Amino acid sequence: MTALKTVLVPIHRAGWPFVAAFAVVSALLGMLWTPLGWIGLVLTAWCVYFFRDPDRVTPTKPGLVISPADGTVSMITEAVPPPELGMGDERLPRISVFLNVFDVHVNRVPADGTVRDVEYHAGLFLNAALDKASDANERMSVRMTLPDGRDLVFVQIAGLVARRIICELKPGQAVRGGERYGLIRFGSRCDVYLPKGTEALVCVGQKTIAGETVLADLSGTEPARHGEVR
Repeated sequence: MTALKTVLVPIHRAGWPFVAAFAVVSALLGMLWTPLGWIGLVLTAWCVYFFRDPDRVTPTKPGLVISPADGTVSMITEAVPPPELGMGDERLPRISVFLNVFDVHVNRVPADGTVRDVEYHAGLFLNAALDKASDANERMSVRMTLPDGRDLVFVQIAGLVARRIICELKPGQAVRGGERYGLIRFGSRCDVYLPKGTEALVCVGQKTIAGETVLADLSGTEPARHGEVR
């Protein structure tokens, strides 16, 4: 049963129209020429794989900031939050998680709190791995108030082939860390802006799992972590 659950992962509802379209096109191609049908079948299977939405086990200790996305930590730096959120010019610790087209693309809320602002910014579709993508690319920015009154910001950033950002959060909404809140198609990045003075508990190059990997501990005193390839 456990092995079956690993294979039969639920599909996010936003993916079903794409899966259906791929399947129909594959059937039509197969009627024209069998090898094309097999190629279409492979692409349909990839579409199902892309929109998979597995359950996650989220750590519930107060103060933890959990990764909003599957992917790889591409940058840890200090940066000014998106201007549309009206948070001023103070630079805050920022952790960037890059998602390739093979990662799960369902996004999850990084901490418990109340959504304060949700702002969309139209922009470019540069490679999401670039630092300037945070400022130049299309994005959806969320500012939330944590139980201790501090702010946490998390941003969905479109990438080279991404053309659709889905964010289901609304201002005033109470949320819990690990809850599903959106999705980006197809390859993208998520930025998390931590409160001033917070140290990252992940390293550049580390793989993250949405809803499970701890990015930071707002109530902890552990110094920033360092890692190396072994």
